[in-house]
Amino acid sequence: MQRLLLSFLIGSSLLGLYACGGGENGDANHTDMMEHRETISQAPTEKKTAIAMIGSASGSNVAGMATFTEENGTVSLVLELKGVTPPGSHAVHLHEFGDCNAPDASSAGSHWNPTKQQHGHWGKDAFHLGDIGNIEIAADGTGKLTMSTDAWSVGGSDTTKNIIGKSIIVHEKSDDFMTQPTGAAGGRIGCGVVQMQ
Repeated sequence: MQRLLLSFLIGSSLLGLYACGGGENGDANHTDMMEHRETISQAPTEKKTAIAMIGSASGSNVAGMATFTEENGTVSLVLELKGVTPPGSHAVHLHEFGDCNAPDASSAGSHWNPTKQQHGHWGKDAFHLGDIGNIEIAADGTGKLTMSTDAWSVGGSDTTKNIIGKSIIVHEKSDDFMTQPTGAAGGRIGCGVVQMQ
């Protein structure tokens, strides 16, 4: 009788262990759950893209495209231009309004400067978040500029980072990174509105 009772108790205990997730099946389920959690934590964030089709301003022949791609919190810019004269350095800035309707692109407003800083050189001391810098233009009128930053975002609620609805402006001269508030970059010869894709 005692043996029968002992066997019953042992069997009940083992059954309880398996029912509560013990044993081989429980271990397998636990491993599956851990792998699922790791997969979620390692999943890449959504890739977001915006473009600005750049057209002429102030009677120039400038054309081109700026592509902004955000991935894992970093925005990469690729700017390609053609029809720019003269060869050499030309300033490129983000401006506060997405409006290129004025013939001289003055409708784009001032440099985009949500953090209220002095104009300057990107990454050195104070600078506007719109102070992209200079693009080098070859003798055939073409040029390419690339950069990456975590100070911008493609969309989102943070107005100090969101570049959507801003304009990208190409200037007739180079940015001297000193003159306030424009860098003495001269007139606006190209303009495009940054729009989500």
